[in-house]
Amino acid sequence: MAEKEITLLKEQIARLDDKKFDLEAWKNRTIIFLERIFGKENSKIKMIQNLHYDYSSWSLRDTFAGGSAKDKDPVRIQAKEILDAVISELESLGLPQQKHEKLKIKELLEDELTGKQVKELETILNSGEQEKEEKIQEILESLEKENLASIISKLLTS
Repeated sequence: MAEKEITLLKEQIARLDDKKFDLEAWKNRTIIFLERIFGKENSKIKMIQNLHYDYSSWSLRDTFAGGSAKDKDPVRIQAKEILDAVISELESLGLPQQKHEKLKIKELLEDELTGKQVKELETILNSGEQEKEEKIQEILESLEKENLASIISKLLTS
């Protein structure tokens, strides 16, 4: 599961209550974590980037008039809700990149291998054999150097 990621995000939620809260610094730190977890082009990152104070708003004046500002601060409330949703997603569904990386590798191999080789690999991977690694290595060794070089370069650049 994603315990480390969840811990980082919970720390970010706790930082929302800091007395010297700096929204821009908090956003930057949060975006760094979310990019690592979900990738650079993710809607959650855009939501965090869009958090801002509307200084021309009467509601901002009303929010900070009386009572604790952090309890009524709409930006902090929204930030907390976003991170709570992200944490729930990670707890329920796990890390998204694990599935994505496996699918990407499979696609790259399908591009470079013959249909027969792909079927052989799938059979080996789905079997309960203990010599999986050796059998996969045999299939890959049978490939020409150009195919192996292409597979490796695509893996490194994707």
